[in-house]
Amino acid sequence: MSKQPLLYLVYIMECIERVEIYTNDLQNESLLSDRKTYDAVLRNLQTLAEASQRLPAEIKSKYPNIRWRDISGFRNVLVHDYLGDIDEAIIMNVIQDKLPELKQAILQFLPNWNQIKNQ
Repeated sequence: MSKQPLLYLVYIMECIERVEIYTNDLQNESLLSDRKTYDAVLRNLQTLAEASQRLPAEIKSKYPNIRWRDISGFRNVLVHDYLGDIDEAIIMNVIQDKLPELKQAILQFLPNWNQIKNQ
């Protein structure tokens, strides 16, 4: 592994926070109503998933409730679905249900996250 796991964890948190910012004002609006937001969210989910693939097994094994293989598989869907036929409900489920769970797990490895991101 060329980079330290901490760098991947930081990058994952940055992606999660960007998705949170981009989708914060959606409420009852469709994610598809703003193509730039949709594209930005998908890109961050894709690169988040790629970074998670590079985490060592010892980190992943501490959080068996995080479905690491599903994250990896989701990345493949995002990357290889060239026609943009990704179900918005699936994306919203990931944003609303899966990212908070992943964020909490990552925060256990980065207890000083607020200090790290403000450097």
